[in-house]
Amino acid sequence: MNRRWFITMLGGAAAWPLAARAQQAAIPVVGFLNSASADGYAMAARAFRQGLKDTGFVEGQNVAIEYRWAEGQYNRLPALAADLVHRRVDVIVANSAAMVPARAATTTIPIVFTTSLDPVQLGLVASLSRPGGNVTGVTSLNVEVGPKRLELLHELAPAVNVVGFLVNPNNPNTQSLSRDLQAVAGKLGRQSHVLYASNERDFDRVFAELVQRRAGALVIGSDAFLTSHSEQLAALALRHALPAVYQYPEFTAAGGLMSYGGSLTELYRTAGTYAGRILKGEKPADLPVQQVTKVELIINLKTAKALGLTVPLPLLGRADEVIE
Repeated sequence: MNRRWFITMLGGAAAWPLAARAQQAAIPVVGFLNSASADGYAMAARAFRQGLKDTGFVEGQNVAIEYRWAEGQYNRLPALAADLVHRRVDVIVANSAAMVPARAATTTIPIVFTTSLDPVQLGLVASLSRPGGNVTGVTSLNVEVGPKRLELLHELAPAVNVVGFLVNPNNPNTQSLSRDLQAVAGKLGRQSHVLYASNERDFDRVFAELVQRRAGALVIGSDAFLTSHSEQLAALALRHALPAVYQYPEFTAAGGLMSYGGSLTELYRTAGTYAGRILKGEKPADLPVQQVTKVELIINLKTAKALGLTVPLPLLGRADEVIE
């Protein structure tokens, strides 16, 4: 046998497993871009992975996920989006605060957004039914039902005369939400004060200001950073004896008084299915923007009792869930 031929064949055979491993390693990569933190949005990330699984993709088996968390620092989002584009991920999933930076970073990589804002008004899609371009996603009704939260709080605590609105000044929906809430407060004959928080250090100042202004209730605005601190906000509201309402059930589960809004898990699960469909070859331009229309009212009866509030029977009867 020719010695050179034998060594060549031996080397080729040794390379076969490496080639096979390289082929197996070439799995699609999803970029998960979010303005919040991994700890605060763990449930949303799980729901997203479930959506991927529903379409046949399991993290670590046939899909990889590159997570990029801004940790509440919205100014980091453009650089995080650029990093995902540089890594040539196959699709980017971005929340409300992250979707505009993601769109600015690429016009070719598919983007799936999760938002409570109007993507048409923001110029992200041409229309809800025919998005066009490289962007589609899932919307919720959380901004639309924001004023309803104040009405529910008024129903539960009618003696309150001064209401505080806690919002994140860096969130794109802050201005419209504050305007809508103040309009509803005026119709109800209530004074209102808008307070801002964009990091944890702001919380103590905000609640001190609420006490100073003699606020008797608190409406927390829709925002990923605030969502990721639901437990802390629920504890502070209870400590200061403030009836408070927020959008997601994580708030009431953590001891908050009341939540009213769309489902965060359904929002991200649907985004996961869209990301999976895109990985299978569908185009964002052909996928209509989905809307999560289910809205849930959850009341923490234990917290209501601790605050000395009696929940009216009509309101209790409308609740989707009561925590006792």
